[in-house]
Amino acid sequence: MKRLRLTVQLLFTIVTNGYLYGFLNGKIYRGSLKYACVPGLNCYSCPGAVASCPIGALQALLNQRGFQVPFAALGFFFLFGSLLGRFVCGWLCPFGLVQDLLHKIPVFQKKKRLPCHHVLKYGKYVVLVLLVCVGSMFLWGGFAKVPAFCKYLCPSGTLLGALPLLSANAALRSQAGGLFLWKLGILLAIVLLSVKVYRPFCQYLCPLGAVYGWFNRFSLVQIHWEQERCVSCMACEKACPVALSLREISRSPECIRCGKCVDACPEKCLHFSSKGRN
Repeated sequence: MKRLRLTVQLLFTIVTNGYLYGFLNGKIYRGSLKYACVPGLNCYSCPGAVASCPIGALQALLNQRGFQVPFAALGFFFLFGSLLGRFVCGWLCPFGLVQDLLHKIPVFQKKKRLPCHHVLKYGKYVVLVLLVCVGSMFLWGGFAKVPAFCKYLCPSGTLLGALPLLSANAALRSQAGGLFLWKLGILLAIVLLSVKVYRPFCQYLCPLGAVYGWFNRFSLVQIHWEQERCVSCMACEKACPVALSLREISRSPECIRCGKCVDACPEKCLHFSSKGRN
């Protein structure tokens, strides 16, 4: 399962960010595929991105004049949320892959959670409401609404968008100022924290994870627990990278369906299945 998941993560990242011309020339792909979204946090401004980020798309719809219900974005979230839940986070998110790889670096004593996790885990919902929704509707820059999350926080945009574009485009480098330094500082903090703590951005700040987490209890893809076969060895809880209890696995909004509990179970009483299947 571990090797399969890493393979899927790498392939999905390569396919969705495979516009090599953009990386070589410091230009963003603007073809027809950009009107579509991929399920993970995949920056629109990445020079290799061939599709858009659903959080960016939601902000773009909220940035329009007046107020219109963003039915397209809400429908996208409902489709992938009801099918996969946070399986998207565990298997199909490029920035999730970045954090996974950073956490494998053999330095520091590894931790699953930050202190005060029970409070900090709600940070992603605060970001979703205040930056993605309220901020996008009420913050203004000049005469236009501001995509607040993308502009002021998103580390994926800095890593996969801003840095490659600046490295290939001298004109853009000359315009980089205080805002870029702010976002670079956020990125560096998350990168360093990711080496020690498992996926800190996903656990505490990602608005996309907040959305998909709402669907975990009833999404089609689940990790099914055959309770009658369980010997209560708790190997699954020890293997869970976000320290969930056995009864929280798959159902908790924090579960990213990484499958580590499935691999760890000696009795094979945990397995991926569609909802309702035993």
